[in-house]
Amino acid sequence: MIVIDSSAILAYMNSQDTHHGVVRTWLEGEQRPLVTTPMVVAEVDHLVSSRGGAAAAAAWRADLAAGAYIVEWWPAALPAAVRVADRYATMNLGLTDASLVVLAERLAVVDVATLDERHFRAVRPLAGALAFRLLPADA
Repeated sequence: MIVIDSSAILAYMNSQDTHHGVVRTWLEGEQRPLVTTPMVVAEVDHLVSSRGGAAAAAAWRADLAAGAYIVEWWPAALPAAVRVADRYATMNLGLTDASLVVLAERLAVVDVATLDERHFRAVRPLAGALAFRLLPADA
């Protein structure tokens, strides 16, 4: 499984994004399931709807309905994400990114599809490794 961040999803969906080609090539060759949190779903939905318009929002929601992304959440996820965000408060890590750190721990993975190298190169996995493997950069 690969934990996926908003930045990778948005670059994949937006052909005008400077990272679109790299993300598209990598994602279309990837066979592992993509998993994310409801926080990422809400963030992408808001950004796609407000910046991409109705057609982009419809495409995003069709991908969700078709199961392109597995969405995971559990009762202890939010308190854990708050603790991670608080731990990295000096670097302004938000709850959405913190939720992915917690999800990676829950799934025992270190692969994160993201373009947010500033945060994910600095943040450490909660267990099992010294660093996240950022995709597609580290592929």
